[in-house]
Amino acid sequence: MQTSSAVNEPSPRRIDSAIIKKIVSNRFPIISWLPSYTIYLFFQDLLAGFTVGLTEIPQGIAYAIVAGLPSQYGLYSAIMGGFIYCIFGGCKDINVGPTAIMALIVQSSVTTMGPSGAILITFLSGIIIFMAGVLRLGFLVQFFSFPVISGFTTAAALSIASTQLKQLLGISGPASIFLDAWISLFKNIKETRKWDAILGFMTIFIVFAFREIKKYGSLKHKPEWSRNRNLLGNFLFIFSLAGNAVVVIGGTSIAYVAHNSYNATPFILTGDVAGGLPDLSLPPFSVTWNGTYYSFSAMLSEYGSTLAFCPIIAFLEHIAIVKAFSKGKIIDATQELMALGLSNIAGSLVQSMPVTGSFTRTAVNNASGARTTIAGVITSCMLLVALVLLTGAFKYIPKATLAGVIVVAMYYLCEFDAIPIMWRTKRLDLIPFFTTLMCCLLISLEYGIIIGIGINLTFILYDAARPKLYVERLMLQERIIYVIRPKASLYFTSAEFLREKMLKDCGESESLIVIDGEFVPSVDATVARGFFNLLQDLELRHQTVLFWNFNQTVTDICSGEHKKLGCFFRNGTLESVINDISKQSAIETTARNSDVQA
Repeated sequence: MQTSSAVNEPSPRRIDSAIIKKIVSNRFPIISWLPSYTIYLFFQDLLAGFTVGLTEIPQGIAYAIVAGLPSQYGLYSAIMGGFIYCIFGGCKDINVGPTAIMALIVQSSVTTMGPSGAILITFLSGIIIFMAGVLRLGFLVQFFSFPVISGFTTAAALSIASTQLKQLLGISGPASIFLDAWISLFKNIKETRKWDAILGFMTIFIVFAFREIKKYGSLKHKPEWSRNRNLLGNFLFIFSLAGNAVVVIGGTSIAYVAHNSYNATPFILTGDVAGGLPDLSLPPFSVTWNGTYYSFSAMLSEYGSTLAFCPIIAFLEHIAIVKAFSKGKIIDATQELMALGLSNIAGSLVQSMPVTGSFTRTAVNNASGARTTIAGVITSCMLLVALVLLTGAFKYIPKATLAGVIVVAMYYLCEFDAIPIMWRTKRLDLIPFFTTLMCCLLISLEYGIIIGIGINLTFILYDAARPKLYVERLMLQERIIYVIRPKASLYFTSAEFLREKMLKDCGESESLIVIDGEFVPSVDATVARGFFNLLQDLELRHQTVLFWNFNQTVTDICSGEHKKLGCFFRNGTLESVINDISKQSAIETTARNSDVQA
């Protein structure tokens, strides 16, 4: 007869089913919330998605220009991210699409290999990011510190803004990197077109006003418009979210009227934007551009470090935004890697350049009240409609307007506010920040961030090689006692430093040196060998060493180095341990005297 406990035990099949259901739910987050989705939530997502779409259309066109691509590629890049992230993504506010930093990263590849250079690296980056998720490599983001990321982001923003200055002033010529952009600007400053410059600076002023208007609710400077405050507050709040769209529509309308009513072209225009949906096809694995044929291997060679750098920066940018908008929720870095990787893979099938999370559009999505990732689907659908119906109007968009929109976006992307934070907390962090910033501006983004990481790791290695040691001199039982207290794990980089420090600071003969291991969770074989060498050195100076309060793991490692070393590890109170050492020393002294007399 079965007992009740046996009857109530879950069967292995039920356990397996629960595990599978949990895994599927983790990998397809949409499953957890879609069954409870309501029409009320849909209308909130509809408003948010539409508002973000008004921002993404001009940004997509502008970022395509930054990358050196025809304008329609910016819109192609905004299509697939919304659909894919809705299924696989875990943050309701995230908007995945083209960004200024991604556009700048692929600029050199587009110059060399044309649009195919951007499409293929999108596919390859997606594969790399997705495989990193499968292999659970999200922890690698921890090697990019706050000073390095801040320096890189600021440098990228300054570079992008610098490349837009010529378009802002109506000066012809291709965009370039930071230094070349400024040199070219000053050389050609006399070519400034009056109406382009006026429109560009007016755009900057208006977009700034839109960005700031939601921070001040009245003349009393009440922070943040409340959606429940009043009708005027509601209107201004929503109106401010679509600031980019408003200035682009305004500039386009002026250009259209001037061209069709007065037969005048006061501004440099974007030009024709290819209409219709992009072809669904595999990314190009070879290309002929400007008369030069590039095989797949040649394209990989042309990418160089960008092939590794592009997916890393895409994930860093994405995960930073997810953290900012997660609002206390646990972030599944593995799932975010997979979602971002699949977004890039799918995007490459519709001629997209690399995509990642956009901070600006994500903030608009959040402020607009997005409730689920369906808002991203609405935005993507809006982009599809724009490609089919509105491309005829896009050719009238003034380049000065797009440049103004980008300049303002880059202003808010700069992280100069990180400087006072680092000054107040740890001023040494300013070195990797400014090193990364200057190297990214003067050399390249890829080498700049690598050099910044190298500087940061050098500081970490230096700290590991010079651990903090607290030395205390005591007098117990008429004997001089030195108590050494390390405050971290000890590894090979610090072995010689520890030995030299103790020999230098604990020099009195016949003294007892106690190394307190309470806060030393682990050591390696090099440190164990250093402890044994220290023991021998101190014996020659008629000093005794005692390893006190070390855990069993450290004791076993040191005992494995030399059995004699294991005899000097003790636990208990310091007084009792010193008593034991004194008794042992007395016994050894008596034994030696007896041997001498004999």
